[in-house]
Amino acid sequence: MTTGKINVSVENIFPLIKKFLYSDHEIFLRELVSNGTDATLKLKHLISIGEAKVEYGNPVIEIKVDKEGKKIHIIDQGLGMTADEVEKYINQVAFSGAEEFLDKYKDSAKDSGIIGHFGLGFYSAFMVAEKVEIITKSYKDEPAAHWTCDGSPEFTLEPADKTSRGTEIILHIAEDSLEFLEDSKIAGLLNKYNKFMPVPIKFGTKTETLPKPEDAPEDYINETVEIDNIINNPNPAWTKQPTELSEEDYKNFYRELYPMQFEEPLFNIHLNVDYPFNLTGILYFPKLGTDMQIQKDKIQLYQNQVYVTDNVEGIVPEFLTMLKGVIDSPDIPLNVSRSGLQADGAVKKISNYITRKVADKLKALFNENRADFEAKWNDIKIVLEYGMLSEDKFYEKAGAFVLYPTVDDTYFTLEELKEKLKENQTDKDGKLVVLYAGNKDAQHSYIETAKEKGYEVLLLDSPIISHLIQKIEGDNKDVTFVRVDSDHIDNLIKKDENTISKLSDEEKETLKTSLEAYIPKAYSVQLEAMDSQAAPFIITQPEFMRRMKEMSQSGGGGMFGMGNMPEMYNLIVNTNSDLATSILNTEDKTHQEHLVKQALDLAKLSQNLLKGEALTAFVKRSFEMIK
Repeated sequence: MTTGKINVSVENIFPLIKKFLYSDHEIFLRELVSNGTDATLKLKHLISIGEAKVEYGNPVIEIKVDKEGKKIHIIDQGLGMTADEVEKYINQVAFSGAEEFLDKYKDSAKDSGIIGHFGLGFYSAFMVAEKVEIITKSYKDEPAAHWTCDGSPEFTLEPADKTSRGTEIILHIAEDSLEFLEDSKIAGLLNKYNKFMPVPIKFGTKTETLPKPEDAPEDYINETVEIDNIINNPNPAWTKQPTELSEEDYKNFYRELYPMQFEEPLFNIHLNVDYPFNLTGILYFPKLGTDMQIQKDKIQLYQNQVYVTDNVEGIVPEFLTMLKGVIDSPDIPLNVSRSGLQADGAVKKISNYITRKVADKLKALFNENRADFEAKWNDIKIVLEYGMLSEDKFYEKAGAFVLYPTVDDTYFTLEELKEKLKENQTDKDGKLVVLYAGNKDAQHSYIETAKEKGYEVLLLDSPIISHLIQKIEGDNKDVTFVRVDSDHIDNLIKKDENTISKLSDEEKETLKTSLEAYIPKAYSVQLEAMDSQAAPFIITQPEFMRRMKEMSQSGGGGMFGMGNMPEMYNLIVNTNSDLATSILNTEDKTHQEHLVKQALDLAKLSQNLLKGEALTAFVKRSFEMIK
């Protein structure tokens, strides 16, 4: 038996990297283009501080695909490397060129846009390549170097005849990665990861038609020229100051981000802060309506214009993940778990800043043009209501701009609503009762009854409204929200006056017994003395039970199993109606049953509860009555 020690040294790390470092093989192009950008920006910085005595020029990063030779070339015109630097930065993985550079120039380099987070990015090349070459010439007056490695611990390093400054990386694509030799595949990756890199990226050429000269003859044929195909926008909108951008610029950038999105965004929020952390970006409010199942992952996270991910959970507050746009920050750690992100101090500050910035922008929009804000309310309310529930800091600011619309399309803030309703909708116990409907059509008759009393009825129809009004009631002890169909209107806002019943207590007991003989157990029969002109039978759904059931179905509510409970209804019978008297005085039990069932079906019909076989029987019975 032989025993030994497994030696994982710097030299033989390549196979391990190929297998474990990155889960997504396509990332190699992002990493290599990022390194080329890094080298170019470093050179620009060294020139700016007088350390590099060379011309910067107009450098580009070029990607070439040689399908026949099974090679991909990534060429930059950055600072390049000497043979010693290749030995140091490529062969000794423990050193990260970006980190050492930042350490050396930390005071002057902090604003130079150096990526720095992609120190090991070069080795991702071995995920798709069976052999990698580096041909590089430093901006310093030293010979070029040529490094070659086939993914084993062995490499060669020799002089090269390259005369132009910069680095060319040649990937000899492995047989299991030949898909990356397709132009369309490379174009797709560049568009995904490098669309907004700060250095122009060339991929092939394109034909451009020259404009026709003014003095050209009629038979003049427009000339065409081949020009470099620059696939990225090195100066995207979020890198500029808000004062430099018009509304049209913001809309154009939205189209650039989402070319297949044909609806315009409602408005945007420009993020721009450099202390105590660095963050830029633009968030857009799309039209959302009341759908909670909006596709998230539409906000793109960048680091110094390098695309990282579209999963910003833990960075952007959850309620804002329904928005679209871009955030760019070098201060967000990429090598930690989602739970680690949420515990990170800098990330918490960034998340809180975004929340505050969004709230301030909404308040400004509301104050600047309230009519426009009201017109957009139904398309943004789901985000704001969710924000009030999930973020205390947002909830504190939301009172200044969150709106409560009525069924007649009048909009109030909560404080305006209290002032408007206090005179007419305060009950005998001094509590302000806010009536609301969830569906104007389904609850039409109840809304009309309330309006006849001079009451305002709100239209609150988002799927999380039960949670929200529970929170508002908790913070406003003198206010209660009740849905307009949860009881007879006189019970919803109880005043001091009482209506006298035409029936004696004994007659009411007899009537109730007769009714319960024909009414299903799902309905709790309640006798009420109301105006004789009011509906004889009214079906209501108790506010507390319905609200708890809705909250349980949409998550939370504090009562286990409420979402699976059967529907419970109250049947309110008006003892002062002619029908109640007829039911009481009818001795023919068959006719009495007929009256009760017909009245119940009419009440169910008004609540949209009559369906299927019961509706068919009701229609047939009704036609028999009018023969």
